[in-house]
Amino acid sequence: MGVSADPPKKQNKFVDKYKFNYPLLCDESHRMLEKYGVWGLKKFMGREYMGINRVTYILDSDHIIQEVIEKVKTKSHACDILESV
Repeated sequence: MGVSADPPKKQNKFVDKYKFNYPLLCDESHRMLEKYGVWGLKKFMGREYMGINRVTYILDSDHIIQEVIEKVKTKSHACDILESV
């Protein structure tokens, strides 16, 4: 599943546009994002702002985190995950 800080209406449009076949959760309050340590300061083109740092958690069948991928490369990430599992 994925998590975003966007409101549900915007999230649903995104899911429909890209035809996701897995749940995408909304966390507008950032509570869960903060607990997982993925909500934080980001920098882009000299500008600083708060946002989501892309991180993937791989869980086992008991929902225990087995691996954390902090350096997400969007072009190869699906293959990186498949190699991990």
